[in-house]
Amino acid sequence: MTPGIPTSPRMRGSIPSSRPRQRGVALIMAVLIVALATMLAASVSFKGYLDQRRSANTFAMDQGFEVALGGEAWAADSLRRDKQQSSKTDDFTEEWATPIPPIPIEGGEFEGVLEDMQGRFNLNSLVTLQNGKLVVDDNAVKRFARLLELLELETKWAQYIADWIDTDIQPGFPDGAEDPTYTGLTPAYRTANMPMTRASELLAIAGFGLERYRKLEPFVTALPIGTTINLCTASAELLDALVEGRRQFTMAKDNTSETRKQRCFPSKQDYESGLSAQEKQELVEGKVIDQTSSYFRSTIWVTIGTTQFTLYSLLYRSGNNGLVRPILRSHGTP
Repeated sequence: MTPGIPTSPRMRGSIPSSRPRQRGVALIMAVLIVALATMLAASVSFKGYLDQRRSANTFAMDQGFEVALGGEAWAADSLRRDKQQSSKTDDFTEEWATPIPPIPIEGGEFEGVLEDMQGRFNLNSLVTLQNGKLVVDDNAVKRFARLLELLELETKWAQYIADWIDTDIQPGFPDGAEDPTYTGLTPAYRTANMPMTRASELLAIAGFGLERYRKLEPFVTALPIGTTINLCTASAELLDALVEGRRQFTMAKDNTSETRKQRCFPSKQDYESGLSAQEKQELVEGKVIDQTSSYFRSTIWVTIGTTQFTLYSLLYRSGNNGLVRPILRSHGTP
């Protein structure tokens, strides 16, 4: 502006003003700050909620485990009393076979059940111990193959599983698999060449698969070599699989179930009466069958709030004094 020259109002109004633009930028900055603050507050609140939930779940899981151990002790005490009261048979008429009903606890409940694991086929019985080596038991393989057939599964898996356990590295004929089969997989691994510790090890057998395992799992277990089968609690399929060509129990499952509500059925004497001399030598003298048990599995379910905890315990009961102790525990899956 030149000094001394007056300006008109129109000329003064033509000079642009920055105030509206400054107010717009300030408004945007304020909105951004509020948005960032809101996001930060929401993040802090959400993380705090997650921490609280984690702490609550951890506490509930710890509490559930302790309650489950109490349920396991309850089951063990039931087995101990049963041994003191009756040592001749272990069957479904006894106290241990009655499930623990839902029992209220603070914030939830727990329940449980005991199962005789000697009422199942012992996978480790597919081999015998000879001179420090695990050798395939051909008779046991045949019995297991018959069980697979009754369950509508391929009989070849009997030899595959036996190869997984036995000491040698020669695959069975005509079916079987040893290290060359497994080292060619991705990832590669080798056969165990030792007894199974649990039935879920079947999932490591090449090509066995989850579907077959789910179908077979209720009928098999993994116990020490030489453990007998309890006729009083064995499934109808297993009872028939012990003898070639037999379908007596699978054809009359309902009658078997009803009789078992009253007594041990079939008792060892009942079962022996229908065996040939050769079958008696294999099953009776070979100590394959019996009517008492030492291995049981307790399953305890604990619910606290929205948290659920399951404890599986393999219990061993001594034959002499009835002392019961857990030898294997797992959480979530057996």
